[in-house]
Amino acid sequence: KQWYQRRVAITAGTNNLSSRMNLFRLCGDLSHLVAIIILLLKIWKTRSCAGISGKSQAMFALVFCTRYLDLFFSFISLYNTTMKIIYIACSIGTCYLIFMKFKPTYDSNHDTFRVEFLLGPCVILALVLNHSFTVTEILWTFSIYLEAGAILPQLFMMSKTGEAETITSHYLFMLGMYRGLYILNWVYRYHTESFFDPIAVVAGVVQTVLYIDFFYLYVTKVLKGKSLVLPC
Repeated sequence: KQWYQRRVAITAGTNNLSSRMNLFRLCGDLSHLVAIIILLLKIWKTRSCAGISGKSQAMFALVFCTRYLDLFFSFISLYNTTMKIIYIACSIGTCYLIFMKFKPTYDSNHDTFRVEFLLGPCVILALVLNHSFTVTEILWTFSIYLEAGAILPQLFMMSKTGEAETITSHYLFMLGMYRGLYILNWVYRYHTESFFDPIAVVAGVVQTVLYIDFFYLYVTKVLKGKSLVLPC
């Protein structure tokens, strides 16, 4: 499992070549950060979380908290540590705004996706298909599987309401861009470093596929100044 050994080296910060930044990864990280900022600003400025799936945001918070446990025992770089802290803090902050500060505006009637049907399989997959049967590795693997489907409650909510605010559409588009750029990052790293992590790649491809239909609507509707209306 040479690819797994290389990923462990990255986590430990001992492989300078593999931990080196590339343009695709940087743009992917920035797209992810922009998506989070767009969502937070949308909620704060409108003083409302209408149209936002609290279940999706709770799962993203769970993704970051289980993935970045290495913050307590490993240091790779200032950039790496800063981004991890930002992701965790922003995801928890978003949940606070949705479930506490602006709870009266949260549309729980439409946020009805059965998350147990997503969490259960992710737990089982993490226990069965992982790189190493250790607590941190299983939690990391669980976070990878969960992130692949964490956006489903948001997409399901949009399909029920039949529409999405423009700013919410921008948020989803930037999230999709983040995943697409990370696929290019993996292709680049495979050719330059012979690095390949099948779990992360397959989960990332599945997550990107979930955005394809939305991308089409975004380009044909939102970018032309039209409302994004979905079939109910």
